Amino acid sequence: MTDIIRSHTNTRMSQAVRYGTTLYLAGQVGEVGESVADQTRSCLRKIEALLAENGSDTQRMLQCTIWLADMADFPAMNEVWDAWVPAGAGPARACGEAKLAHPELLVEFIVIAACDAA
Repeated sequence: MTDIIRSHTNTRMSQAVRYGTTLYLAGQVGEVGESVADQTRSCLRKIEALLAENGSDTQRMLQCTIWLADMADFPAMNEVWDAWVPAGAGPARACGEAKLAHPELLVEFIVIAACDAA
């Protein structure tokens, strides 16, 4: 049986959970910035770090769900995303509009990726 490995865990949640060769990331929000592009860049840096810590990388992303506080920010977020995601390695992706946990948050990313066995 494969063990479940949790990292960056507090009483409420874990930032990453590994099960076998699948990695589940909690929703990642960026540092509050002036624009959705700033927050997107910050989110993507956090995702890269969590992937690397857990034996994965951006080439191994399987799925990404993106929540925007306002769909009017879709083009600006996509501009940053398109420059970041490796060519030919885009994950299955969905994007929707949602009221996020705090009003100053503009975007949140949830990623599932393949990873090395623990």
